[in-house]
Amino acid sequence: MMTLTHLILKFDLLQLIRQWLEGVEVHNSKLAKFLCKLIPASCPFERDIKFFDRILFHIPALCKLNPFYEQLMNIRFRSLSYLADKCGEDLIISC
Repeated sequence: MMTLTHLILKFDLLQLIRQWLEGVEVHNSKLAKFLCKLIPASCPFERDIKFFDRILFHIPALCKLNPFYEQLMNIRFRSLSYLADKCGEDLIISC
């Protein structure tokens, strides 16, 4: 059983990681391209399970359950913005 101290330490660790992710800055195109390819634009787990063109069930996007979802989306956005604004690259080709 987890004690209150364990829960506080776990929460503090998550908050520290969130703050670190929010502080990630993109300063070069190689890093920006790597981050764009590493962080997917949409949830890769969302699916429709079909059998003979009939949808049996739908698996919803689970990415929002990730405690760092917002921070990762912000990093991807900053990378895309860097490539478009600073490098003048076509985002469709880059990522």
